[in-house]
Amino acid sequence: MTEIFTSWKSWRDAEQPLAAALPGETVVVLEEAVAFAELQHGDQLRPTGVPYLEHLLEALEVAVRGAGVRDPDVLVAIVLHDVVEDTPCTRAEIAERFGEHVAELVAWVTKPAVAAPQDKPGVAAPQDKPGVATGQDRAAAKAAVKAAYLRGLVEAPPQAVLVKLADRVSNVQELHRVPVDFQRRYHRETVEHIVPLAATSPWFARWFAGWRDDWRAFESPE
Repeated sequence: MTEIFTSWKSWRDAEQPLAAALPGETVVVLEEAVAFAELQHGDQLRPTGVPYLEHLLEALEVAVRGAGVRDPDVLVAIVLHDVVEDTPCTRAEIAERFGEHVAELVAWVTKPAVAAPQDKPGVAAPQDKPGVATGQDRAAAKAAVKAAYLRGLVEAPPQAVLVKLADRVSNVQELHRVPVDFQRRYHRETVEHIVPLAATSPWFARWFAGWRDDWRAFESPE
């Protein structure tokens, strides 16, 4: 069975093992990043219904306790990796608070937003008529943007790849907790786009190999 990383539910859980593994100054900035992320994400929940902060701490635990990552910018970016994509926080705010390199790493793993006319104040929702985007059109646009984002990860610098790999381990380590149709779709996406990124990171390569063995049934013909 592949090792899972779910023991850090709060900063209190994470602080002591982080202090044992990392320099004091890194722990200080990580505490600041966790507090910042918790404030930005607010009451957001994961698909499984638990506080979103648990995902960020899982990814951090994966990186530190599993992969042995010690680069402070990578670790901070792991904690902050979803704040631009999922909250009103901007890249500029991250750069001002945590430095441009952290902001760059977060930007690499942030899916671009898909704008729609109805998202703009004062613009009425479009009707289903030629030349006007519909909900179906927007779903297709979101899928295209995500596909382009996933393909683009092959160009990401190694430090940004570590951020993405830690994020994905957190998301797939308990994939059984989400509906089966999502399991299959996310498994396929992970195998196609994320697993190849782990080729240059031995620990992640081993972890994903074990995970694929656990989920081998999804790679067999239906």
